[in-house]
Amino acid sequence: MVVMNTHEQFMQRCLDLAIRGLGNVAPNPMVGCVIVHDGEIIGEGYHQKFGEAHAEVNAVKSVSNQELLKDSTLYVNLEPCSHFGKTPPCADLILQKKLKRVVVGSYDPNPLVSGKGIKKLKAAGVGVITEVFKAESDFLNRRFITFHSKHRPYIILKWAESANGFIALNEPKQFWFTNSESKKLMHKWRTEEQGILVGRNTVTVDDCELTARLWQGKNPERMVIDKSLSLPVDRKIFNNKATTLVFNELQSKENSTNHFIQIDFRKNVIEQILNKLYERNIQSVTIEGGPDTLKQFIEQNLWDEARVFTTAHELKEGKRAPAISGKLIAETEIEKDVLKVYANSTS
Repeated sequence: MVVMNTHEQFMQRCLDLAIRGLGNVAPNPMVGCVIVHDGEIIGEGYHQKFGEAHAEVNAVKSVSNQELLKDSTLYVNLEPCSHFGKTPPCADLILQKKLKRVVVGSYDPNPLVSGKGIKKLKAAGVGVITEVFKAESDFLNRRFITFHSKHRPYIILKWAESANGFIALNEPKQFWFTNSESKKLMHKWRTEEQGILVGRNTVTVDDCELTARLWQGKNPERMVIDKSLSLPVDRKIFNNKATTLVFNELQSKENSTNHFIQIDFRKNVIEQILNKLYERNIQSVTIEGGPDTLKQFIEQNLWDEARVFTTAHELKEGKRAPAISGKLIAETEIEKDVLKVYANSTS
């Protein structure tokens, strides 16, 4: 049993609040905030939607007796911002309300902040405690931190394989490995990430829509690698349910929902795609196949997390599932499917 101290207990509450913003605040980070007076929470809030008030603002507004703020401690899982963006700096609000102490989980890697928020508070005489539940805070905002530290999106690999290690049939034919509950979970995941990418063959065989039809939430930006623009325009991936990015070698143009992005297929395709996504401020992308596309990301060690379903089905032959080496961080049984989640400790 892990015993938490008082600071950790309040920071855990910040994390519990922050996670509610998953899928709604990107490209901003997920942030929760609690305000404590004499050991009791008197206010709390979280960043609910991109472009709207930050966690600190919502927490301060929730305090019924504003006079208590000057004798209170503010807990927040990410360093308060110090710059004007869609909203004013949260560090300024803290100073304006004369809070005497601030406890922070993670440093903000955004170069617009990057320690400036903490420095500003300390310079004004506010007591600042940092790195409380840092590992947990960093993990929560792993997408945001990866984007700003590695200048690329956080990459999640996802596939399902048979009990004997096959990911697809040899012939170009659709085959569902997972059960309905696993499929529902995958649609939930789609609402949590900004993008989802597949290769041309996956669209050809599955005619996939790549939307979150089985879960309420926002659809990700769909992406497909189609070198010669050979996919028919009546494929579901080109419907108006979401924006689709098409990486190709022929043209760059945009219409209402489809954006064609030209890249050089004589050079490293994956690196070019990630650079384009970074330019578009896309902080997370799920790679859903097929096997050749997944293999390219694995061989270049360009992945952060892998979610692998092993099902009860067995195939006599087919295309082998990718081999992956990573740290197992979670394992769950969903009816007869087994989901294993790996983290890449070498990327």
